[in-house]
Amino acid sequence: MYMKMIIGLTFPGELKDESIICYLCKNYDIKLNIFEASFSMYSGWAILGIEGEEEEIKKTFEFLKTKNINIEKIETAK
Repeated sequence: MYMKMIIGLTFPGELKDESIICYLCKNYDIKLNIFEASFSMYSGWAILGIEGEEEEIKKTFEFLKTKNINIEKIETAK
């Protein structure tokens, strides 16, 4: 099932040198839209629109969890 949602991500500081959002776009069949974001040496956050097949979004979330990135679903539209 194709899904669209808006999510909030919170990044730990140790990921400051990793291109996480770029990695997601290259390795998962999803579309991302960055609505707002802020990053520092200690932490970061982003509000993203994400869309794709439900299974791809689940895989994306699983990867984010392995990186200790907190995911908050803000809005879901199917």
